[in-house]
Amino acid sequence: MKFDYDAQYFNPEQVLDCGQIFRFTPFKEGYLVISADKACYVYTEGNKTIVESDDSDYFYNYFDLARDYKEIVERAISHNVPLLTKSAQTFKGLRLLNQNKEEMIYSFIISQNNNIPRIKGIINRICAGLGERREFLGEEYYTFPSTSALSQAGVAFFKNAGCGYRDVFLDETSKRILTEGISHLENLNSAQLKKELLTYKGIGPKVADCIALFGFGKRDSFPVDTWIEKIYKEDFMGELTDRNKICDYFCNLFKEDAGYVQQYLFYGKRTLDKL
Repeated sequence: MKFDYDAQYFNPEQVLDCGQIFRFTPFKEGYLVISADKACYVYTEGNKTIVESDDSDYFYNYFDLARDYKEIVERAISHNVPLLTKSAQTFKGLRLLNQNKEEMIYSFIISQNNNIPRIKGIINRICAGLGERREFLGEEYYTFPSTSALSQAGVAFFKNAGCGYRDVFLDETSKRILTEGISHLENLNSAQLKKELLTYKGIGPKVADCIALFGFGKRDSFPVDTWIEKIYKEDFMGELTDRNKICDYFCNLFKEDAGYVQQYLFYGKRTLDKL
């Protein structure tokens, strides 16, 4: 099954390369994208971006295609911040994904103090060791493991997968989620969700905001890392040094669009100079 969308507002490279997803690889004319236990092939042909998958409804929602990003781009530009304006205009095809909640919890625990190639390697090894082998368009992939499988893996498994000190975090958090589930997190507002996420082993403020934004769809979240600190100082002339206060500053400034703006700023600062 396949469907298409206006490529102006759905650019696979921009969507996949902005740090919100770790399970994708170049494939044919585009990318093979894996989420939870599903896979799709996404590529651009002319003025259309095409998605081929065995579950069109899942990936239509995954790529957030029911949302009008033209309006989001226009609102971002209206703030008259040069970096934000240029980034929103240049990267109109960047979209925030609606990803699997549990996968995001574990993935962003792995992401802390880590680089993207290493994060991807760790996640791939965990999936190969604990997930189910599947095939899509002739390509082998592994599903993201269930919490039950993760909770039974043991600290040594995570250490051998390259998780480093995060091995204990994954072990303890998966055991807690196995016992409690995560349904109690789903109806919380952003502030409540962040507060609750901070009670899990291995989840600090930045990781909590990433999980809230990319997993729970809290678009008023604003993860702050070293890139955002740099942007705050250089492009907003900010003087705060506390990341929590910088986060509050951006959330208050951009409100319900904070998450979209964060991605435009983050991707733009890293990418525009290379164009």
